[in-house]
Amino acid sequence: MREITELCKRRGIIFQSSEIYGGLRGAWDFGPLGAALKDNVKAAWKRHMIQLRGDVVQLDASVLMHPRVWEASGHIENFTDPLTECRTCNARFRADQVTQGDASTYECPRSDYSLCEFGEPRQFNLLFQTHVGPTQESGSEVWLRPETAQAMFVDFAHVQLTSRQKVPFGIAQVGKSFRNEITPRNFIFRVREFEQMEMEYFVRPGTDEAWHEYWIKHRWDWYTRYGLRAENLRIRPHASDELSHYAKRTVDVEYRFPFAWSELEGIANRTDFDLGAHAETSGKDLTYYDGERDERYLPYVIEPAAGVDRAALAFLIDAYRDEQAPAAKGGTERRVWLQLHHALAPVKVAVLPLSRNEKLVPTAREVADLLRPRFPIEYDDAASIGKRYRRQDEIGTPFCVTVDFETVEDDRAVTVRDRDTMTQERVAIDQLSTYLDERLDLTP
Repeated sequence: MREITELCKRRGIIFQSSEIYGGLRGAWDFGPLGAALKDNVKAAWKRHMIQLRGDVVQLDASVLMHPRVWEASGHIENFTDPLTECRTCNARFRADQVTQGDASTYECPRSDYSLCEFGEPRQFNLLFQTHVGPTQESGSEVWLRPETAQAMFVDFAHVQLTSRQKVPFGIAQVGKSFRNEITPRNFIFRVREFEQMEMEYFVRPGTDEAWHEYWIKHRWDWYTRYGLRAENLRIRPHASDELSHYAKRTVDVEYRFPFAWSELEGIANRTDFDLGAHAETSGKDLTYYDGERDERYLPYVIEPAAGVDRAALAFLIDAYRDEQAPAAKGGTERRVWLQLHHALAPVKVAVLPLSRNEKLVPTAREVADLLRPRFPIEYDDAASIGKRYRRQDEIGTPFCVTVDFETVEDDRAVTVRDRDTMTQERVAIDQLSTYLDERLDLTP
């Protein structure tokens, strides 16, 4: 994890929020490359969850919702973690993540671990509260949403009617969520502000278990399709005592992070709990009329819920390579690179003039202008060509295109270097776009 975080900061992928003021714990900023990586993760998710299907539609709902939404959903009462406080240093921790005297399970900032004495755990609500209107008074309280899911339940009837979808169908949403985590930790794995990719798939009662199995396989296949190695993934069913109050059955897709096996995505059978709770609290009819069967019912819901940040972190970790490679002047040298799936790589092609020589720059700019409308590119002319190759390797750029003196004086061809194999091939400029189109795997 140290190597990943250092790489992310060095290349401006992810870094501490408000760093010039000492930072804010549990908050991270995604720089130009990190923002592009997140966009690519979201685009890949939307492609497989929405675009390639005819039974899922998209929603972009407000972060702020009526307070009674969170009463009906159970978040006001149940969205809690056990909190314990050290009597010695007054630091607070999640009670389920600390063990008396075991320094490896927690981080005590002001005390020798052996001196920590923990009080009795108490439940701490993770909702962020804020106020609407010009004054903070009773009745103005609202909460920042802790998940995107509830809007899809509240809007179910309207979306179903206007999109003319028939059960089974899904509503998908990508957006920010907020949780007042007691102990944010492990880089961007556990944070207070994060982005989710969730889908609520509405099915006829009695078919829910089969659909649950379907979506478990679908989501596993998505992760492996975009580069996570199967040996680093596993499916872990929730035990009965850890099931959420709404769930009939839940499994986690877990990833072997450097710190532990941990949740990458949860896939839950939420039954009709949410629709039923909102129908009862609001007094509105949220049942679905099945014309083919001439029956009306509350659909059951299967929910694949993934975090954009966690997915991006897992893809970075799985793509990370640190190895010895042939050096330009013989022997070997250290090569750090990201073997990101082409569709996820922030930069697809780097255009590199061999030097800043005035003879090379115009043609290099011409090549960059040729490729920019088709691919996310980066133009880089600083430092030696070897250092620039290493720079592009570290951010996972699949192909580097080098413009040299032969290009401008002889053959109007460039050298294309493959990130994964490090092989190089001469390609005519007028064939370059076609060459890259054939080799970049961008729409799997």
